[in-house]
Amino acid sequence: MKRPRDISLAYKTPLRICALVIITAVLVTASLVLRERDELRSDLIGHSEGVARVLANTLVDPMVHDDVWRVYEIINAPFSATPGQASTHSAELVMVLDAQHMIYVSTRPTEYRLLAHPASVDADYASVQKAVVDAATSAPTAIVAPGTGKLFMVLPIVSDGVEIGTLVMAYSASVFRPRFVALAQRAAWVTAAVLAFLLPAGWYWGRRVARPLVDLAGAMGQVGPQVPSQVEYVNRYRGRDEIGRLGVEFQRMLRGLHEKELLEKQMVASDRLAAIGRLTAGIAHEINNPLGGMLNAINTFKRHGPEDPMTIRTLSLVERGLRQIRETVGALLVEARVENHALTREDIEDTRTLLLADAQAKDARFEWHNEIEAPVPLPSTQTRQILINLLFNAVHAVEPGGRLSCRTALEGEVLRIEVSNDGQHIEADRLPFLFEPFSYPGNDRQGLGLWVTYQIVQQLGGEIRAASNPGCTLFTVSLPLRPIHEPDELAPAVPG
Repeated sequence: MKRPRDISLAYKTPLRICALVIITAVLVTASLVLRERDELRSDLIGHSEGVARVLANTLVDPMVHDDVWRVYEIINAPFSATPGQASTHSAELVMVLDAQHMIYVSTRPTEYRLLAHPASVDADYASVQKAVVDAATSAPTAIVAPGTGKLFMVLPIVSDGVEIGTLVMAYSASVFRPRFVALAQRAAWVTAAVLAFLLPAGWYWGRRVARPLVDLAGAMGQVGPQVPSQVEYVNRYRGRDEIGRLGVEFQRMLRGLHEKELLEKQMVASDRLAAIGRLTAGIAHEINNPLGGMLNAINTFKRHGPEDPMTIRTLSLVERGLRQIRETVGALLVEARVENHALTREDIEDTRTLLLADAQAKDARFEWHNEIEAPVPLPSTQTRQILINLLFNAVHAVEPGGRLSCRTALEGEVLRIEVSNDGQHIEADRLPFLFEPFSYPGNDRQGLGLWVTYQIVQQLGGEIRAASNPGCTLFTVSLPLRPIHEPDELAPAVPG
């Protein structure tokens, strides 16, 4: 079970706001109820003081003449409630004490008998009697007996400056309890109505306040040692306070991390390709040395050997093959300069002838669209090598009875080459590394074909893209046209 501090802000914030609203409403309601209670009590004291003064003045003459019955009638008259009604100002008991603080008369004579001591009848009156003696004042005095829940109004009865008795009126707290309960009920209903409005509003605003922080925490939780490419943070909070600035800074940090990760990948790829390039260049140099010797030997034999037509044709075929090998190996050399003629329609058709037998062996449907008519200002050897590599991979990937397609066309100042097949598609996680060394799309072999193709495309200032979905894998090459007489400087490239 989660600890309270571990609960999400999406719930903690609105809960706190709702709790604050409830506490505030309860405190306000309680203060109003207590204030009303104090007003009721003050009203009772004020009313009882007025009644006490009137009674005290009225009781002087009967007490002077010792008219007990008249005193009894006077103290009962103000508190005779109408049948079926109750008054909040009705006294529970009214007593008149004589000068010795003994009961002279009371509204309940059977319980509080004549000349009895009040404390002997009810212990609550002991503290009252002591307060009466200690007060020694002619003004009405309100006394609260501790623990009794009763209020006593005490007023001396004075005749010609002499205290002849004391008027005591006792009020019970139950007198104004019904009114207090009714008031509390009304306050509770009002509070409930206010909370019915404030609680949903508080919950909504709490969620709204916490939402930016929750989104930010969720995005930050996905960032680890490596930044996943799918991590995105949309700052929905448009404010410019601390939360708004925090969201902006996190977005900036996320972009920086993506750029840093991309740069690190490019650096790793660059280092890997540089090592492979150095190895390949060394191998290419070692191949070129014997190739040069063989070509020189053929040239010498053709010039000084016997002029047999079959021998000459055979040597010419071997020479063309060796030169093709030398030009292909030259594509691997960083400092190589390949000199050849402009690309023609026949050069492209030759590649179809080379791959047609392999396609037929798989009973594959070979769709060919060669839209080149006039010579194109691109080096034929390198362009043919691009096309051969892509077609060879397509033939290798296509399933028996499948389909492969090749289209070459001029689109403005760009030669577009599209090679596709319906074989097994390349997984999405392999596409970013497809043009790195030894990352062949097939499952049963690896090689440098696509890496060499990429290098040639980069040397020609072009672009190569790969897209693969179930049922279709498409390689697209775009080569900008350039004057053929300019030698092509081969430079190292990094897959981007």
